[in-house]
Amino acid sequence: MEFIEFLKALILGFVEGMTEFAPVSSTGHMIIVDDMWLKTSEFLGDSSANTFKIVIQLGSILAVVVVMWKRILSLIGLYHIEGQTKSNHFNLIHVLIGIIPAGVLGLLFEDFIDEHLFSIETVIIGLLVGAFLMIAADKLGPKVPRITSLDQLSYKNAFFIGLVQCLSLWPGFSRSGSTISGGVLFGLNHKTAADFTFIMAVPIMAGASGLSLIKHWNEINPADMGFYTVGFISAFIFALLSIKFFLKLIDRVKLVPFAIYRIVVAIILAIIVFL
Repeated sequence: MEFIEFLKALILGFVEGMTEFAPVSSTGHMIIVDDMWLKTSEFLGDSSANTFKIVIQLGSILAVVVVMWKRILSLIGLYHIEGQTKSNHFNLIHVLIGIIPAGVLGLLFEDFIDEHLFSIETVIIGLLVGAFLMIAADKLGPKVPRITSLDQLSYKNAFFIGLVQCLSLWPGFSRSGSTISGGVLFGLNHKTAADFTFIMAVPIMAGASGLSLIKHWNEINPADMGFYTVGFISAFIFALLSIKFFLKLIDRVKLVPFAIYRIVVAIILAIIVFL
C-alpha cells in the first residue's frame, strides 16, 4: 500500500470515527470527503469503495462495545447494573424492538439505497431535513424529560424510536440524529436517547457490515486489505475518543448546535455542487 492510500484510509477512518455517533451523518460525511476529494473508487472500484465505507463502521462498533461494555453485558445477564430490578430493567428485547423497523426496511431496500442514494445531492437533502427534525425535537420535546435512564424505557418507547430510526436509511440523515431526536420527542433526556442509540447501533451496524462483506467478498482485492485495516483501526481510535466526548456534551448543548452545523454544511455543498 502506497503512502497516499494509507493517508486516505486514515482520513476516512477519522471521518467515520468522529462523526458516526454525533448527529451529523457519518455516511454523508464520508461520501462528501471521498467523492469530492479522496476518490477511493478510482483504485478500489465503486463496489469495493462503498463496502469499505460500511466495513470501517466495525471499528466504530468496537469502540461502542469498549465504552459501554457493562450495559451490553447486562443485556445478556452477565453483569448487574446498580439499581436494576426484574421489573425495571433495560434488556435485549428493547434493543430488538428498536432495530426491527430499520432492519427490515434496510434489507428490503439495500440495493436501491446503494445504487441511487449514495450521492452528494441526496446527502444535502438528508442533512437539511435531519437538521429540521433535530430542531423540532429540541423545541417540541417535553421541557422536563420523563425518562432519564435506560431502565425507565418501555417497549413502546423503543418501538417508536426504532420507527424514527428508519429515516437514517437515507444517507445524510444520521442514525444518531434520527434516534436521539425521536427519543427526545418521546420524553427521553438527551443522554439516555444517546445511550439507546449507541447500543442499538451495535447489532445494526455489525449486521450491515457483515452482510456487505459477504455480498461483495469476491469483489474485494486481497491487496486492498491493508487499506481496510488502516481504516478500521483509525475509525476505532477516533470513535473511542468521540463517544466519550459526545456523551459528556449532548445533555449540555442539546441538538440545535449540531443542526446548525448540518445546515451550514448543506449550504456550502449546494453552492459547490450547483453553482
